[in-house]
Amino acid sequence: QLAESGGGLVRPGDSLRLTCSASGGTFDNYALGWLRQAPGKEREFVATINWSGDRTYYSDFAKGRFTISRHHAETAMYLQMNNLRAEDTAVYYCAAKTGGVTITTMYDYWGQGTQVTVSS
Repeated sequence: QLAESGGGLVRPGDSLRLTCSASGGTFDNYALGWLRQAPGKEREFVATINWSGDRTYYSDFAKGRFTISRHHAETAMYLQMNNLRAEDTAVYYCAAKTGGVTITTMYDYWGQGTQVTVSS
């Protein structure tokens, strides 16, 4: 089971760090990802990281502003988001999948999501 935390209401230019925790298991051998869904829009890929943490991919809007990382000992994954914009407002989901790391919205396991709202 995956659970996200760290969302909230922030102003443009602020930062947030989202955390994804696993309960009842570990992230071992899973590729992990962050995805988001804004109101009225389809769910979209944000970033992904492989099991060992040495390969990452980002969407164009995330490059240079967001950083994905994982901590095996804590069974956690993070998304550091800097210089947030109003268009980053969405529900952010963490997800896990077997197989290799790819740019995709197709994952095997999902969290419930955490709301991020960027507004002045």
